[in-house]
Order: sequence, then structure tokens, then C-alpha cells
Amino acid sequence: MTVEENVSLASLTTFKIGGPARYFCRVQSLPDLKEAVAFGKKNRLPFLILGGGSNILLPDNGFPGLVVKIDILGLEFKEEMKILEVVAGAGEIWDDLVALSVQKDLWGMENLSGIPGTVGGAPVQNIGAYGMELAKLVEWVEVYDSKTGKVRQLSVRECKFGYRDSLFKKPEGKHLIVVRVAFSLSKTARPELSYKDLKEFFKKKNKDPNLAEIRSAVLSIRSKKFPDLTRVGTAGSFFKNPVVSQSVYEKLQSEHPDLPGFPTGKGHVKLSLAWIIDHICKFKNLRVGDAIVSEKQALVICNDGHARAEDVTALAKSIFHAVKNATGIEIEPEVRLFF
Repeated sequence: MTVEENVSLASLTTFKIGGPARYFCRVQSLPDLKEAVAFGKKNRLPFLILGGGSNILLPDNGFPGLVVKIDILGLEFKEEMKILEVVAGAGEIWDDLVALSVQKDLWGMENLSGIPGTVGGAPVQNIGAYGMELAKLVEWVEVYDSKTGKVRQLSVRECKFGYRDSLFKKPEGKHLIVVRVAFSLSKTARPELSYKDLKEFFKKKNKDPNLAEIRSAVLSIRSKKFPDLTRVGTAGSFFKNPVVSQSVYEKLQSEHPDLPGFPTGKGHVKLSLAWIIDHICKFKNLRVGDAIVSEKQALVICNDGHARAEDVTALAKSIFHAVKNATGIEIEPEVRLFF
């Protein structure tokens, strides 16, 4: 493990924003990770764990401590009856793992195709899309406890998964660093086509689609909603879709009859924040500096050239206040902010 100084972070995030890290290292194994944490403690440095950099906004003046880039690789496949356990290192690219699962005819991950980032970041965010959430697939998450120096395996229950949330985003879990994740996949066809966009995509077929067809459909749908990360800087959906009570939804719908709402159970409804931003706030294409609301999907903020973190945060604050003034709802960021 080599510790570098004053390393630019912009190229390590999909937003293409961020100043230099005071110290930076890449870890490819558990011993590397232990050494990095020891270096940080010895020098009394704050440290930041970085995976694929796909769900994070870093400040323009950089990070004053140690940034640890997780590059721990490794894949294991363990077969049991009709279930196959896949154990993946935290540094594996998420969509590469999804593509491999489809290639091996394993069901479960296909609706999560095209999501950027690494395996290690997936449980932190509890990534989800098109009717599937990571929590439904996880068997356990192996973590390194930077406080005790011990390795632990956490159950799904211990991970405290929620909507784009987990133990790892809470103060009591910030010292836990994901090392490996185990997933339970099925060898039996289990297509999840409840999401509206997928239903529409396959409504003319007379039979259930296969894995490759579902993955292709998801990638096609995503391409219409999200910018190409090879060309545009973004962290995807900047805010979470708000979940409100049925009564709040009905009140808003009386004022805005076309407002989409998706029941989540227990008398709650998930709202389409993109629709609110676009149709109520009229913010599509709004810009602050080089930060702009995407023309494809109003929930997405893009770096249209040379945006600074302060441009993005100013634009995000404008959206926050506009939504609150129009609906009374306080929205939450999905992107992790380090300021």
C-alpha cells in the first residue's frame, strides 16, 4: 500500500468534481485496509472511504484527511439446490457483476443493471431500481470495524436497510468499512416486472422475458432517463423520492391530479420527485454556473462542463426550497455530501 499526497479527486467521482485529498491510498486487500486505517489513526486524520465515486459530491477545496479507495476484488460462486450464493469483493464493479449473473443465468440482479459504482457501495446506499432493491438479494455483508480492528459479518437485519439507506450511512455505522458482500441468486426464473416502465416495455410479449431481455430493457430505459457517464458528470438521482402519508398524497393530488404516486404499504405513498420538479416547480434545465438540472430526468443534476461543488449545492438548495414551498415536503439528498 502506497500513501500519496495532494491527489485530485475529481477524476475519481462520476460528478467530475472535487479538490485534492491531503493523503490518498488504494487498498487491494484486507491487510492493506488495516494498514491504511492505522496510518490515519497514527496521524489523527479524518478518513473517507471511496468506491466507484458514483454517489458522492466532494468539496472544491478537497478533503483534509486520508481518502481510501477500495479496490478489493474477488468473486466466489457457491451452489446450493436452486439457490446460488455469490460472494464479491467490495472493489468489484457492480454492473460487471450484474452482467456476469445474467450470463450465468442467475436471477435477482437483472433489474439493477446499469447502476454505476462498486459492490462495496451498493449496500451502503441500498441501491434499487425497477421494483428491486439490493436488500432483497443480500445474505450478509462483511465489514472491517475501524474502531476495534476486527472483521465482522453482518446479517441483513443488522444492516438496517431502508429506502436508499443503511446502517453504513448512520453515525453508529460510519466506522464500518465494507470488504465483501454475499448475495443469494436463483437458478429458477423469477422475473420482476411490476414496475410501470418494464410493464410497458414487455406488454406486447406473450411470454415472460428471459434474463438477457430484461437486462437489455432496463439498460434501454435507463439510457432515456440518465446521462451517459462517459460524457456527462453526474451522480444520478440527486434526491430521494419522498414518501408521504396517503392523506398528504390525496391533498397534493387534489391540486395536481396527474401527480404520480406509488403505494409502499402501511398507508404511505412514494411520490415522483422528478414530476414535481418538472411540472410543479418548472425547474427542468435550470442552471447555476455549470450545474444544471438534466433535460432527460429532473431528479438528476449534471456537471455541464466545469461545475464546482458550490454550483451543485446552490442548485440543490434552490430545488429543496422550491419543492418545500410548493408542496410542504422537505426532500432529502440521495447523493452523499462531504462538507
